Amino acid sequence: MKRGQKWAVGLGIAAAVLGAAWLAVAWWLPTDEELAARLTAEAEEQLGVKVTIGSAHWAWLPRPVIVVDDFRTQQAQPVVIRQLNAYPKARVLLHRRFVFERIDIEDAVFPRNSVRAFHAKPGASELDADDGVPLQHFEFRNLTWISYSGIAVAYDGEIDFDPHWRPRHAELRRPDIKPAFTLTLTREADADRWQTRIHVGGGTAHGNVELKTAANGLMHLSGQLAPLGIEVASALSSFNRRSPVGGRGSGQTVLSAHGKSVGELARSLHTRTTFSVDPATVLHFDLDKAISTRGKERDGQTALQELTGQLDTQNTDKGMRATYTGVKARAGKYTATGEATVYNRQVEASGNLYLVEGTTGVPFTVSGPVDKPKASMPPGAFGGASIGTAVLPGIGTDIGARIGSALGQLFKGGAQQPDAPAPVAPKKN
Repeated sequence: MKRGQKWAVGLGIAAAVLGAAWLAVAWWLPTDEELAARLTAEAEEQLGVKVTIGSAHWAWLPRPVIVVDDFRTQQAQPVVIRQLNAYPKARVLLHRRFVFERIDIEDAVFPRNSVRAFHAKPGASELDADDGVPLQHFEFRNLTWISYSGIAVAYDGEIDFDPHWRPRHAELRRPDIKPAFTLTLTREADADRWQTRIHVGGGTAHGNVELKTAANGLMHLSGQLAPLGIEVASALSSFNRRSPVGGRGSGQTVLSAHGKSVGELARSLHTRTTFSVDPATVLHFDLDKAISTRGKERDGQTALQELTGQLDTQNTDKGMRATYTGVKARAGKYTATGEATVYNRQVEASGNLYLVEGTTGVPFTVSGPVDKPKASMPPGAFGGASIGTAVLPGIGTDIGARIGSALGQLFKGGAQQPDAPAPVAPKKN
C-alpha cells in the first residue's frame, strides 16, 4: 500500500472513531427537556432562588454548545439572560459531566439587589476539577447592571481566566459612549498583580491592583490609581448620572478591600481620592445673577477658580457611602468650605461661607433626602446664601445644585427668613 493511501486510511479510521465517540456522547447526553430540567435544578441549588428556563438545546456545529434561552430568576426584580451559550470541554463530555471552557451571554439584566439575594453554596465545584482552569473565557454583550438606587447601566466585556479564577486579561466597556469608557486589567506574569488602564471622560485613571491571600483564605486587595484630566460631567454622564459641576479633574486614589470571595471583596471596597478641578464650573447656577437680582434669577453657570477636597467611598449592603471632607470652592471674592456624607439617598452636609477669606464664616447645614434636602443658616446672610449654591459641587448627587434650590427660598422671605425653609423640588436626574 502506498504511503498516501495509508494516510487516507488512517484519517478515515480516525474520523470514524471520532464520529462514533460523538454518537456515543449524543446517545448518553440528555434530551432538550431533560437538559433544561437539569440546568434549572442546578441553577436553583447554586443560587438559592427559583429559576425558569425558556428552552435549552444542543448545537453540534461548528463545535458542541449548549444554548439556553430566556433564563430568569423568580424575584421581584428578576435576573434575566436572553441567551446564554456554554461550550463544554469535549473530553469531559465522554464522562457525562459538564465542564465549560467558554460561556457567552447576550442581552442580560442584573439588578444589584437581586444578585445580593443569592445564596450561593460554598464548597468545591466540578468546575474546579479537571485541569485547574474552571473557565477559560467569559464574554458578555449588553449586560445591564441596575444599582441599589435603580440606575441602569449597560456594559460589554470579556475575561480570560487563569487557574483559581485569576483573570489573565479583562476588559469592561460602555457601548456607544463618547468619550469612550474602558477598563482593562492585565496580569503581570503569574503574580497576583494587575496593571489597570481606565479611560473615562476624555481622561485616564491608570494604576495597578494587587491581591494577597492569607493562610486562612482571607484575601486583601489594594491598589493605586492616578485620575488625570477627567471631565467630571462627561465621566458621570457615562454612567447615566448628572453632574452639577464641569471641568477637568485630577488627583490620587488608593483602594482596598478584603474578604474570602470575590463578592465579599466587592462589597467591602473602599476608595480614598484627593481631587482638584481647575478650573471648574457650576453648570446650573449663575452666582452673579443671583446676587444682582437678590435670588429672583439664577439660571446659568458660575466659574470656580478653585475646587479641591477629598472623597472617600465605602461599599455597603445598602449601596455606596460617599464622604467628602476638606472641600473648598472659590468663586471670585466668595469662598466656601465644607464636608458632606451621602448614603442611602440621604445627605448630611455642613460648612462655612465667606465673603472675604480669612474672616469669620457664616455656618450652614444641609440634611435630609437628596431629592428634598433642607438647609439651615442664620437669617439675613444673603451673600453667604448665594455662595452656598457653589459649595460642595460635583460630589455625585447634585448637592451643589440642591443647596442652591433649597437656599433659594431664603431670598424670598425678606428680613424675617426662617432658619429651615422648605426647599424647591430639584429637577430629577
